[in-house]
Amino acid sequence: MKYDVCVVGSGAGAGPVIYELSKAGYKVVVLEKGPWFKTEDFSKDEMVATRRSVYTPNLKDESHVLVTQNDDGDWMSRSTYSSGKDFWNGSAVGGSSNFMSAYFHRLKPNDFRLLSEFGAIDGANIVDWPISYDEMEPYYAKVESIIGVSGKVVPHSFLEPRSTENFPYPALGENIFSTWLDKAAAKLDYELIPAPRGILSRPKDDRNSCFYSNYCGSYGCSSDAKGSSRVALINDALKTGNCTVLPNSKVFHLQTEGNGKIVKANYYNKAGEKQFVEAKIFVVAAQAIETSRLLLMSKNSDFENGLSNNAGQVGKNLIFSGGGIGSGQLFFDELTPEEAKSLDSKGLFINRALQQWYEIDDKQFGGRVKGGTIDFVSEHANAVTKAIKLKYDGGKLVYGSALKEKMKRYFTEQRKLKFEIFVDWLPNDYCRVELDDEVTDKWGDPVAKVWLGYHEHDLKVGRFLAEKAEALFKEVGMKNVHSSISGGVSANLQAGGCRFGNDPKTSVLDKNCKSHEVSNLYITDGSFMPTGGSVTYTFSIYANSFRVADQILKDPILKR
Repeated sequence: MKYDVCVVGSGAGAGPVIYELSKAGYKVVVLEKGPWFKTEDFSKDEMVATRRSVYTPNLKDESHVLVTQNDDGDWMSRSTYSSGKDFWNGSAVGGSSNFMSAYFHRLKPNDFRLLSEFGAIDGANIVDWPISYDEMEPYYAKVESIIGVSGKVVPHSFLEPRSTENFPYPALGENIFSTWLDKAAAKLDYELIPAPRGILSRPKDDRNSCFYSNYCGSYGCSSDAKGSSRVALINDALKTGNCTVLPNSKVFHLQTEGNGKIVKANYYNKAGEKQFVEAKIFVVAAQAIETSRLLLMSKNSDFENGLSNNAGQVGKNLIFSGGGIGSGQLFFDELTPEEAKSLDSKGLFINRALQQWYEIDDKQFGGRVKGGTIDFVSEHANAVTKAIKLKYDGGKLVYGSALKEKMKRYFTEQRKLKFEIFVDWLPNDYCRVELDDEVTDKWGDPVAKVWLGYHEHDLKVGRFLAEKAEALFKEVGMKNVHSSISGGVSANLQAGGCRFGNDPKTSVLDKNCKSHEVSNLYITDGSFMPTGGSVTYTFSIYANSFRVADQILKDPILKR
């Protein structure tokens, strides 16, 4: 069967295209490399979710080669199989959206004009987006309604323009700590705001509202409240009868004919057999690193350097999320029994954020610069992860009764709260994707070689914001307040590699995320982003994918 649309991947970048094209009556096939987990497969088992490779590939079968800079300034490469450092994220139907924490801040208008607003920075490949915030705004509103975003809009210095007065779902239930943060923020003249979440506070269609289980990030949602691509979009697409999902289908080559059009997506099925599907239009949304890798592997006589890579831009300007984390502790014996009991209600959310310094005008930066977002969150619920951190005291191993007592105190006498800082990861020449010359996956295909270079400017902005967050925690009365800002990366916050733009010489995609060089290829995951803004990416990936879906529906190729 020849399909109208073939979609490679099934996460946030794929879901809106699958949803819109299926509902419009077109035949859509989805090739997903990972398995198809259903809601009933998700439990709060820490060993499954975060200690073992159940939702991610076995590193023996599929690894990456990571290139990092050591203290001497030398670049060193090492495979994740040899290091044991897993760089996969959510290889399953629905992708990493199954396992997100679902912080859904919109980008601001200035994020679309980073170069024009703040100027060039030495060593950073900053460009403006080819579209504006106004072009994306209707699609942010669409995501809020269809995916389901809970929150409360309040006035603040950097509130973005909105076509709707509020979020369609009220804010999720909050821990008493949120109130304490509010009071401390008022004393410091901080503009603390409710943080929107892509989690339902009320039921929607077949989905339940949040169960407040205390397990969001890294875990699949057992209530379907979390707005994953799988439950919010693909399930509805399947109901149309126009959508076919093929799990355990690893695409290894997009085959073109003489005129540069893709005619087949070649893939391995679960048994390792080579298969293919034909379609009029192909949409790649395999997450940024794997999308670049697939294009680079799809070489032929027309595209000797990889599909849509005659300008040499595929894999360039990969971005992650800059920033870091911080924490502080509150001890129950310093609170009233009622306060301690309320604070210990772990299933309730903190849901507070600061965007007061989304732009910074401070003398230490020599002028106005882009700032970022601070999200306030609970310590992750993982018990094993917490316990492991307690086995050392000042570098000395703690064990036996001393370890038991230390664990008892940690789990029963205090609560740790955290903040996460998000700043722009400035695109640079040392953050990119290539194909490795030596390491292959279990099918014999070259794995992605990922350069992880960062820009020092990101750290300077992150530290500025960390000082503001630490001051707020201290005003609350927290102890052991500290933070860590680094150039470290998180695999679940990746974008770039196939940036969109108006000039084919400096971009892979046009403004509608269609390849400059391949007439029936669209890329709709985070790969399109030339800069990432100072928020997590998923909300914007969803919104852009809905926007591109509208463009695909207008594509004459689809009508033939």
